[in-house]
Amino acid sequence: QTFADLTDGPVAHLPSGHFAANAAWLTCAAITHNLLRAAGCLASAFHARARGATLRRHLVQVPARLARHGRSHLTLHLPEHWPWAPAWLSAFQAVHPPPAAAA
Repeated sequence: QTFADLTDGPVAHLPSGHFAANAAWLTCAAITHNLLRAAGCLASAFHARARGATLRRHLVQVPARLARHGRSHLTLHLPEHWPWAPAWLSAFQAVHPPPAAAA
């Protein structure tokens, strides 16, 4: 599955003819693959086994709107009936827990 994900995406651009460019592209591809796999594992059991294209479509390409309230407060508005909202929120809350309640 790893080779299929890389071949369908970033490794399809290799070779470029320059060794340094190939090395940089391959390094970026490996980092991206590892981050996508980690996000998939945090999101749900389905996404832990999903291919890279599915992870990008469900978790990275988020149809959301970012709103700023005041100087430092940001709110992300997810669509109402978006089917991947629970998985996305699970991954988001795993890396960024909700703020502490004000006393």
